[in-house]
Amino acid sequence: MPQPRTRIAAHRGGAILWPENSPTAFRNAARLAVEQVELDAHLSADGAVVVIHDATLDRTTEASGPVRAQSLAALRGTRLKGTGGEAVPTLAEVAAIFRETPIGLRLELKRDAQGNPYPDLLPRVTAVLEEAGIRARTTITSFAAPLAGEAARHGGFADAIWLVSLGCWRDLGAAGVQAAARAWDLPAVGLHQSVCEAGALRALREAGLAVGAWAVNEAEAMRRMLALGVDVFTTDDPLTALALRAGEAA
Repeated sequence: MPQPRTRIAAHRGGAILWPENSPTAFRNAARLAVEQVELDAHLSADGAVVVIHDATLDRTTEASGPVRAQSLAALRGTRLKGTGGEAVPTLAEVAAIFRETPIGLRLELKRDAQGNPYPDLLPRVTAVLEEAGIRARTTITSFAAPLAGEAARHGGFADAIWLVSLGCWRDLGAAGVQAAARAWDLPAVGLHQSVCEAGALRALREAGLAVGAWAVNEAEAMRRMLALGVDVFTTDDPLTALALRAGEAA
């Protein structure tokens, strides 16, 4: 049976093309033929789920300090760099952009500025997705296997994926990653593109795991992931990825 074509996820909405995790990026990504859009979830001081990559505001906004220290009202007045005045979006606002599209969300559960998991992030994320009617086409990801495992056990999502850091892959190898995924009842893992090769894919798939790749931002890496037939990859440049996939299919 032929392998299904590799799916493409616009990372942070397409961070090479537009300001990352911005309404502009998400609106533009919603018009693309990608299967998923990747985004990152944190909590405000008053428990709202907001979409921003870092646990602090410093790099991508005109403000500074931890996201968790700001109320939603304060974040609504916090401007994203390079957007001409757009604010940090809420998950509900991003969900509304994609609700009427076929594109699935690929949502990473983030940690706070001290590196600690938000105790109630997953149930709050779930409530927003349920309200929007897109929980079943949302994939939950995390670099922490326990957080990804919690999502897998929680159920009701399209998938739950453990993103394996380079350090973790070096420490554990394919056998260790398989064992950890099994321990947390995880159905899928995501590898950094640099360690994603035929032997690793074969070993992980023989263990019953779906395998994707992340940090696939150069054309050469995209071609390699497409040739390997990974299940999905995230990229900051979805336009190039889509053109290369179309070219391979032609």
